[in-house]
Amino acid sequence: MCGIAGFVSLPPVRERALRTARRMVDLLAHRGPDDAGVWFDLQAGVVLAHRRLAIRELSSAGRQPMVSPCGRFVLVLNGEIYNHEQLRRELERHGARCVPWRGRSDTETLLAAISAWGVEAALARCIGMFAFALWDRTERRLTLARDRLGEKPLYYGLQNGVLLFGSELKALRAHPAFDAEIDRGALALFLRHNCIPAPYTIYAGIRKLPPGSLLHATTRDIAAAKLQRAAYWSLRDIVARGVAEAFAGSAEEAAETLDRMLREAIALQMGADVPLGAFLSGGVDSSTVVALMQAQSSRPVKTFTIGFRETDFDESGYARAVAQYLGTEHTELYVTPHQAMEAIARLPAIYDEPFADSSQIPTVLLSELARRHVKVCLSGDGGDELFAGYNRYFWARRVGGAAAWIPRRLRAAAAEWLMRLPPERWDGMGARAAAVLPRRWRYGGFGDKVHKLAELMETGSPLDIYWTLVSHWKNPSRVVVGGHEPPIPFEQGSASRLAPGFERTMMYLDTLTYLPDDILVKVDRAAMAASLETRAPFLDHRIVEFAWRVPLALKIRGGESKWLLRRVLDRYVPRRLVERAKSGFAVPLHAWLRGPLRDWAEALLDERRLREEGFFRPEPIRAKWLEHLSGRRNWQYHLWDVLMFQAWLEHQAGAARASRPAARVRDAVP
Repeated sequence: MCGIAGFVSLPPVRERALRTARRMVDLLAHRGPDDAGVWFDLQAGVVLAHRRLAIRELSSAGRQPMVSPCGRFVLVLNGEIYNHEQLRRELERHGARCVPWRGRSDTETLLAAISAWGVEAALARCIGMFAFALWDRTERRLTLARDRLGEKPLYYGLQNGVLLFGSELKALRAHPAFDAEIDRGALALFLRHNCIPAPYTIYAGIRKLPPGSLLHATTRDIAAAKLQRAAYWSLRDIVARGVAEAFAGSAEEAAETLDRMLREAIALQMGADVPLGAFLSGGVDSSTVVALMQAQSSRPVKTFTIGFRETDFDESGYARAVAQYLGTEHTELYVTPHQAMEAIARLPAIYDEPFADSSQIPTVLLSELARRHVKVCLSGDGGDELFAGYNRYFWARRVGGAAAWIPRRLRAAAAEWLMRLPPERWDGMGARAAAVLPRRWRYGGFGDKVHKLAELMETGSPLDIYWTLVSHWKNPSRVVVGGHEPPIPFEQGSASRLAPGFERTMMYLDTLTYLPDDILVKVDRAAMAASLETRAPFLDHRIVEFAWRVPLALKIRGGESKWLLRRVLDRYVPRRLVERAKSGFAVPLHAWLRGPLRDWAEALLDERRLREEGFFRPEPIRAKWLEHLSGRRNWQYHLWDVLMFQAWLEHQAGAARASRPAARVRDAVP
C-alpha cells in the first residue's frame, strides 16, 4: 500500500519539475512513510513519484519507481498483487527474461508480467487491489490502471496542458497547473449520495478513474486534449453472465464452494512481511473473515473493534463474544465524545474531498487503534453487496410488492399518516415492540426507517425505489446554487433489465456505485491516514464472479439475509453469537449535533456565511437545522452532508492561505 503521483507535460520540462513532483508525493507521506522516490525523463516530459508503505520485500529491492529489466517500462504501484508468487512461477515456466529476480516485490512481478504479456493480459492474471501508473519509454505513453472493484483510488485530469494523476487530490493540488474550480454539479451529487460518485470529483476537470479501467495517454493525446479510457473488467458483464449461467449445484455444494474460495482468498491476503490483523464487528461478514483467518493461522489473530458508551450504538459485546470463541488476541476502544470531536476536526484533511458517511468517524479511530499493533488489517467489506445483506433489499421487495396492488391514492394517504409522528416517537414505539419481536426484525433507527417507508410508498419500480433509498437531499439542485446533477452510471436505466428483481437490481447498483464511492473510500482514506493497509477478501474478483452465479434463493431465504454466507460461518462460529439485527457502523450523530457538536455546527451553518460563500441556499438548510435542534425531526444525515462540505471548504481555504507566498512565484508549468 502506497501513494503515487506524477504528471506528463509537453516536453521538455524544466529541472524544477522534480521539486514539484516531490512536493506532490510528500503530501502523501501518510500513505507511504517508509520510503520515497522520483523518476523522470525531462525530454519526454514525464515525472513519476512514489511513497512507500513497505509490506512485502522490506529491503531496497522493493523501492519505487521501478524500471523493468529491459528498461522499457517504469512503474509506480499502490496496492498488492496477492498472487504474485504464482505469477512468478508462470513467468519462469514460459521463459520470461526476469531471472534472477532482484527481490520478492510484487511490483517487480507486475513489471515482468507486463513486459512478457502486455498490460491487459497481465491484469487478467492478477488477483489484487491496485492503482498504478506505467510509463512506456518506447511508445512514450502513460497508462493508468485501477483494480476491478475500486479498492484503491486514482485521480487524474488535464489541467492547463498537463496530465496530472495521484492517489489523492491533495497531490494534484500541489502542481502549479492545477485549477481548483469547484464543480457545482458534483456538489449536488454529493448532497444526494453523501459522497461524490465516479467519475466525478469536487473539482471541474478532475476525474476518478472508474474501477476496472485503463487510461492511455501520449504527449500527442495531451496536446489534443484526448484521453483514451477503456475497461479491462466489467461488472456489467459479470452480472449478465452470472444471471445467465447460475450455479446449478445444491445448497451444500454452494456452501462448500464458497468456503473453499474464501479460504483461498484469505490465505493469499494473509501474505505479509509485517504484523497483520483484522477488523471485527461481530457481524456475519467480519466474523467469517476472522474465523477463516484463525482456521489457517498457528497463532491467535489480532482483532480490533470500536465500542460506544451509548448502548444503542455499541456492538463491541458481539465482537468480544466472537473473539473469545475463536481465541483471537482482541483489542477494544470505547469512543468518548472528546475522541470523536478530535477525529472530526481531521476529517477534511483525511478525506480530501467532501465525504459524509458518518461512520467515517469510528473508522478513523478504529484504524488508528489497529495501527498501534499491526500494519495490515483484513475487513469484511463487500459481503453485504454480494450476498444481500442490507435491510433495504428486504424493504424494496415488500414496498414494491405492495405498490403493485395498492392504489396510489391509498399509498399517499398511508405515507402522510406515517409522517405525522416524528422519528423519535416512532423510536419509542419501536423500542417497546422490540421486546416481543424476533431479533432479525429489530432495527436500529426505527423512526427514520418508518419515515423512509413513507417516502417509498409512492414509488414502484426497482430503480425508483433505489433512487429514493440512496438519496439524502431529494432535490439537491434546489439547495446548491447553480448545481445541476450530471448523469451517473445507474441512471442509464438498464440495471433492472440486467439484474432482474428488486434485490438483484439493488445489489448490482450498490456494487457499481455505493461500494467503491462510499464504503471503500471511507476505509481507504481512514486507514491510510494512519499508514495502515486494509484488505477485503470478499472483493477477490473470483468470489465476486461466483457470488453473481449464486441464485438469489441461496442469498435470501425465509426472511434471512446472507443465507449462504451464514451457512459457511455456521461451520466455525455458533449462530447465537452473530444472530442480531443489522445496524451498521453507526454513531450517535443526532445527539452529538444537539450537544457537543452544536457550536461547531452552528458556526458552519451560519446564514450569513452560507450566503457569502455562495454555494448553498441557506433557507432549506437552516430550516432543517432548527427542526433538528428542536427534536421534532432527525436530520442528521442531511446536515452532516452540508457540514462536511463546509468543513472541507474551510480547510481548503486555510491550506491556500498557508501556501500563498509560494504560489506567487510558481509558473503554470514547472
